Amino acid sequence: MQNPIGEADLEWILHRNCEGTEPVTKIKNKKEHSLMSDKQKKAFKKKVVEGREAEPKAAVKEPAKRKPVKKKKEKKSGKGFVVLFIVIVVLLIGAGSAFVLLNQNKEIPVPDTVETMVQPTAAPAPVATKLGDGVLESLVQGGMSVEEAYHKRPEEKVLTDGNKSDFANIVSCRIDTETGKIKVVAESNGIPESDDKYYYLFAMNTYDNGLAEGAEYLDRIYKNDTVELTTSLNYNTAASKLYKKFIVAVRKDDEYVTLNTPQYITNPEAIAKYTGVYQTPASKKGLLVDPNKLRGNELDDLGVKQAAYNIPVARILGPSTNSAYPTIHYNYNGKTYTFNGQVIAEYDLVFSTLTAKEICTTAIILNNYSSAYSQLIHPKARGGGSAPYYMFNGAEEGGVEYMAAIGSFLAERYSGSKHGRISNWVIANEINARKEWNYMEYTDVATYVEEYAKAFRVFYNAIKSVSSSARVYMPIDQQWDRNIKNNTNYDGRDILDEFNKNITAGGNLDWGLAQHPYNVPLTETCPWKSSKYIEHNAGTSMMSMGNIEVLVNYMNQDTFLNPDGEVRSILLSEQGYTSQGGEANQAAAFAYAYYKVEAYGDIDGFLLNRQTDAPEEVAQGLAFGLNHVGGGTRKQIYNVFKYIDTPEHAAYTDFAKSIIGISSWSEIIR
Repeated sequence: MQNPIGEADLEWILHRNCEGTEPVTKIKNKKEHSLMSDKQKKAFKKKVVEGREAEPKAAVKEPAKRKPVKKKKEKKSGKGFVVLFIVIVVLLIGAGSAFVLLNQNKEIPVPDTVETMVQPTAAPAPVATKLGDGVLESLVQGGMSVEEAYHKRPEEKVLTDGNKSDFANIVSCRIDTETGKIKVVAESNGIPESDDKYYYLFAMNTYDNGLAEGAEYLDRIYKNDTVELTTSLNYNTAASKLYKKFIVAVRKDDEYVTLNTPQYITNPEAIAKYTGVYQTPASKKGLLVDPNKLRGNELDDLGVKQAAYNIPVARILGPSTNSAYPTIHYNYNGKTYTFNGQVIAEYDLVFSTLTAKEICTTAIILNNYSSAYSQLIHPKARGGGSAPYYMFNGAEEGGVEYMAAIGSFLAERYSGSKHGRISNWVIANEINARKEWNYMEYTDVATYVEEYAKAFRVFYNAIKSVSSSARVYMPIDQQWDRNIKNNTNYDGRDILDEFNKNITAGGNLDWGLAQHPYNVPLTETCPWKSSKYIEHNAGTSMMSMGNIEVLVNYMNQDTFLNPDGEVRSILLSEQGYTSQGGEANQAAAFAYAYYKVEAYGDIDGFLLNRQTDAPEEVAQGLAFGLNHVGGGTRKQIYNVFKYIDTPEHAAYTDFAKSIIGISSWSEIIR
């Protein structure tokens, strides 16, 4: 289609209708030129004179000489130019549209970029707007690009009850290290039909099962198959979103409809103040230490490289009653929490002593009951039970707030040299043993794990947001795949599978596994003995050191790898062998177990229970200590433990081969 108006005519018309305006845009990569040549200007001036149409200055000097009819004509002429200009623009748009329709199947070039010019401080004399040589071409090509973008839009799909819950997928929910904001990236296969053109971002509490009435969106963006939404983190304020979960929604029938499984932040370590807290242990040899022996030299003599210590949370909370150890006030997320200064001083001594001895320390956070802090107990665990520890409360606001404050406080307190450093954190104890160690009313395994996972995420984010290198573990015992009918506890395998599934679905974290491979029964000293409970496959009933390779292989499955594609840390954080089956057997059992651990690189630690016999355990036939009750005489296992990770190990462990029935330690490795 040919333009019926010449370029010179167009320039003249635009000049007449744009007098006195400032230049606001320019076309990149195009040579600018004057609206009229000198020759054209002279011709125009001649026409004006001949037509008795005075120039602006003449009109001012001799207004009386101008005839009314001429003035009326001039006024009409101005309107005509405006109308003509509008007509021309319409014609240009029409030309561009026609060109698009005629060339739909042709490759379309990208138009030149237009950028805004900066206005000078002092306004220059009025000049005419300059147009580049390719104005028409740019207009046409711009229309073509719009047309092309329209046809390339993702397919619009109808929302149904069957597809709306997983219509979109949040592929990333992370703290942006450059901006400090939360960045949420979502993908979808097509875009959903809705009341408007937007996706909306919302935050929900850990315990929310859906959007609260009147919830306000945090960000919105045009719907597309891939979108990026952001919101402020507000770390350590009343408006903190560190523990929130995020969803994407659309507006449909005047209501917000959520489109994905809620996702949590997966990199709280991005904002951590402490980055080098983790102490790499010199060996895997560890011990549940006797606090009464901290001040002596026994830990040094034993060459302990790793240690574990319990922290029942209700014990550390509340005001101090000893003026020598004043109450510690801790401000977190807009609230103030109190910690018992005297109790905290005890832990300071333990952890600072272990750190000074270069011992990698593991803390086990336990939920013991206190009526003063019942909000920490899950609502379905407050009804009773005989367990000393209870399910943490991620189901209510008060529980989440207290867990977050406790986790943050402990991570801060034990991330430096003054009070000691904690490298590993275990959240609760043997959670599959619901009745004995992590009480909550019996329910299906998915529901039980969901409640634990809520609490785990709170502690994980609280700890990692302070100490980036710290490791956080979930714990199970030796009961692996028993499949006992009417069992009101849970198999460790089922708990592990469901926990991995739950965390992966809500945003994968770098969690570790703390397992307790005790013998079956506990009173059995020798892990090498055959047992109907011990098999060398994933269907084994129990998981002891006799078949620990099964656990290692299980965690090497692709579905269990951490976000970086690596095998998760495995910490054998508690196991022991009773000397009531003979001190030689106890010593041989430890040698057998430790040499196995050394053979598997994916196991990061082996913490023996315990340094000194506990009287209440001895009464049950469980004399696990290196020392007898009271810390007096040492058992045979003492020297085996002391030398097993040294060059002298053979002199203290060779005796065990005949007890086990082997000629080489390689025979015990599968």
